[in-house]
Amino acid sequence: MAPRALILDCDPGQDDAVALLLALASPAEVELLAVTTVAGNVPLARTSENARKVLELAGRRDVPVHAGCPRPILVPLETAEYVHGETGLNGVELPPPSLPLAAEHAVDAIVRLVMERPPGTVTLCPTGPLTNVALAIVKEPAIVPRLAEIVLMGGAKELGNVTAAAEFNFFVDPHAAAIVFECGAPVTMIGLDLTHQVLITEERLARIRAIGTPLAEAVAGFLAFYNRYDRERYGIPGAPLHDPCVIAHLIRPELFRGKRCRVDIETEGRFCRGRSVVDWWNRSGRPANALVLTEADALGFFDLLVERLARL
Repeated sequence: MAPRALILDCDPGQDDAVALLLALASPAEVELLAVTTVAGNVPLARTSENARKVLELAGRRDVPVHAGCPRPILVPLETAEYVHGETGLNGVELPPPSLPLAAEHAVDAIVRLVMERPPGTVTLCPTGPLTNVALAIVKEPAIVPRLAEIVLMGGAKELGNVTAAAEFNFFVDPHAAAIVFECGAPVTMIGLDLTHQVLITEERLARIRAIGTPLAEAVAGFLAFYNRYDRERYGIPGAPLHDPCVIAHLIRPELFRGKRCRVDIETEGRFCRGRSVVDWWNRSGRPANALVLTEADALGFFDLLVERLARL
């Protein structure tokens, strides 16, 4: 079977960086057409720089990086340096990238790549706020029926992580999230209910470090920093490794379980802005618009991740 063509739309962030590396390490399953960056975990200049740093760390200067939107559609940008550090990749010192940014804006690159490829062959993988993806849909609605699917990290069936109600990516740009879930493309949602089962314990971090390569040492370094905030905040044995679950699902879908249901995004609520309202029991009777994944085989996930990082 030919590898699945994908565009990784991200806001690196340590967990986005691991998602990017997992995709690069899996050429038999995925073909990474491009990386598009958005403001989220840190501002756009940082996310665009970090994506290029990670590509150079993996020796993959052939993958273009397209900078996208520097802020959400309607609301002010809120970032998460309190989790990821000032650079977004705190915990390791990577050299400044020599790889230049591609001249084409991320929104235009998404539209072009989807339209020039055969219908049903390109998967969008957003792991940050959905601003770029939403604006690509608004700019060229013809991309929607041509997509294979949108597999995203965001939302929650239960509690949020940036507010009591909302997950960070959807909170940062709730209007973009609403556009994506209403667009009609096949959507797979990987939210906090799942990612909080995939924890970076000390044992798992040691497995990555034991690979013994400079790349693995760098990954262990920035994950050790990333591990601090959520571990202390939630009193859990390690931070959730959110974004790589998107790529792992494409490579090994049997590691994840969920069901199709209706998801709506609260855009205006005083207390619930960015809340993903998951109609798990179909109380509304409205048609499902997403596959919501809620269970993960964490051991299988980390076996996959360690095996793939050892390839780079």
